[in-house]
Amino acid sequence: MTAPMSPAAGLLGDALPLNLGTNPFGWTTGEDAAHEILDAFVEAGGRLIDTADVYPAWFNERGEASEEIVGSWLARQGEDLKEELVVATKGGHRVPVDSVDKERLTAAAEASLRRLGVEAIDLYYLHKDDPEVPIDDQVEAAAGLVERGLVRRIGLSNHSPERTRAFLEAARGTPAAPVALQPEYNLLSRARYERSYRPLAREFRLEVFPYKSLASGLLTGKYASREDLEGAARQGALEKAYTPDAERVLERLRRVADVRDEEPAAIALAWLRAKGVTAPLASASRPEQLPALIEGARVTLSSSEVTTLDAASQSFARPEGDD
Repeated sequence: MTAPMSPAAGLLGDALPLNLGTNPFGWTTGEDAAHEILDAFVEAGGRLIDTADVYPAWFNERGEASEEIVGSWLARQGEDLKEELVVATKGGHRVPVDSVDKERLTAAAEASLRRLGVEAIDLYYLHKDDPEVPIDDQVEAAAGLVERGLVRRIGLSNHSPERTRAFLEAARGTPAAPVALQPEYNLLSRARYERSYRPLAREFRLEVFPYKSLASGLLTGKYASREDLEGAARQGALEKAYTPDAERVLERLRRVADVRDEEPAAIALAWLRAKGVTAPLASASRPEQLPALIEGARVTLSSSEVTTLDAASQSFARPEGDD
């Protein structure tokens, strides 16, 4: 894995600006297909791989499968490639270690190290907040992981904006100072990131790797109508999200994609890059889905295309309850 670096040096470097998510691994994607996806990703220039100790606990209570599959793939790779990769995982969101106190966070990180088969985790996110654990204690726990050499860098995901700021301020100048933020952000979910997290990312010079970049698949172009949601892996959540406002965004997204002869997924990811994120987090459950994600890391939207998509999704940029 990569050697420690300062936050200013950046995690992306010259790599493809795409953070490959692996939450389908062990769920909708078996080990062979997952390895094929990872091989194609690095061949295209991708170097950022994201997993978590809770993937896919919603499908298999044991979880762990995603880390194990990434670990089995890493074991096949040469040392030169391993040194170029940035492998991120997360802890604190998985029973029985579903907390970010020192004892349980350390146990979670040690277990992730074993499953991944690495000497140190390149980027370790606190996957969720625990309001019962004071921020100072969380910072101490995270700093301990770095000081012991278990992880190289710290990131935050799913702390509230207020608790994120508290962590960032308490960790300033310590080994636990986060270098990355992983918020939810996409064309159908804008307000919380743009109003609360983006100012923090800019103030504290954090790299941003948003999750749900394709709104759990809704922005891939796969679902042209509500009827297309039948049988989807996340059917209930997708039906709830498929509102008239969302339909308008999807229609405009398809229009931009058609004009450019691109997949809607590529345009949705390109929009995120145009909004200044470091690299969108997106996953493929089948190898044939990966090319659209890779294209989304290469496409550059015009200012008029960005404006068109901004306008179409403006209702999602307003705080909830705002007219």
